[in-house]
Amino acid sequence: MKNIKVFDCTIRDGGLVNNFYFTDEFVKGVYDTCVQAGIDYMEIGKNNSPTLMSEEEFGAWNFCKEEDIRRVIGENNTNLKIAVMSDIGRVVANELLPCEQSVVDMVRVATYIHQLDEAIQIVEDAHLKGYETTINLMAVAKVSQDELKEALERFSKTNVDVIYIADTFGSYYPQEIKALAQQYTKVAFNSGKKVGIHAHNNIQLAFANTIESSLHGVEFLDVTIAGLGRGAGNCAMELLIGYLNDKKYKLEPVIKFIEDHIVELEKELDWGYSIPYMITGQLTEHPRSAMKARDENDTKYTQFHQNLLNNL
Repeated sequence: MKNIKVFDCTIRDGGLVNNFYFTDEFVKGVYDTCVQAGIDYMEIGKNNSPTLMSEEEFGAWNFCKEEDIRRVIGENNTNLKIAVMSDIGRVVANELLPCEQSVVDMVRVATYIHQLDEAIQIVEDAHLKGYETTINLMAVAKVSQDELKEALERFSKTNVDVIYIADTFGSYYPQEIKALAQQYTKVAFNSGKKVGIHAHNNIQLAFANTIESSLHGVEFLDVTIAGLGRGAGNCAMELLIGYLNDKKYKLEPVIKFIEDHIVELEKELDWGYSIPYMITGQLTEHPRSAMKARDENDTKYTQFHQNLLNNL
């Protein structure tokens, strides 16, 4: 467990709940909490291009311009590393500054199976510019074993630093995570890479699956404060810190942030376990239908379940 890295995604994943309209005070609060709690990485948002997405529709943390990041965290003269996420199809490679001109340390690349060529190009561009990199293959539950094996083999030949298990649908059980962890780590370790996990909580297993993966060689563990994230949310930082029981990590700053910020935020934003997300998780379906049901306060759960079953 000595190589574990706790990776905060509160602003990036939480931004999916409110279109990244977090105040500077809130972002600074997450940053300060991560520093005080001894967290290893903080994903401060996405670095999507304003030429491809509307700056009127999305807040600053969907774009993570250098001046916005520096306005909040300054030069980041701490041990906390800063990351941003690149969504394939929403980023422009030449907009990424060289690492020495940025306070960002890592670029994470999120991709679907049909976008691997472009994803690898973005990874290599970020690597050449001096960044640490990850590649997060999304919706892996819908990827065949042959496709996954080929993708992992391709990743092993790149300069990516960390290959992520992404439980996009929050549909995996611990025994499945164990098998994936063993498959990913075998490929990664043979090519000098690390493995991470990003778990969603649709069936209340994000914490359990994160723990399970760590027992089988997965070292980068994604969390959010209070599980903040789209729909069912993510593995909660406070749970993982408690489990690790490592003097390196401090729980009290996280609890204080929840007291000062999350209690009020819960009155404005909706996330966490719900029946529609549970159903999509159990059926290994994209949560878009659950998102719609939740947004519309549709509690006709039986009909929701039957509609999904009829479309399988």
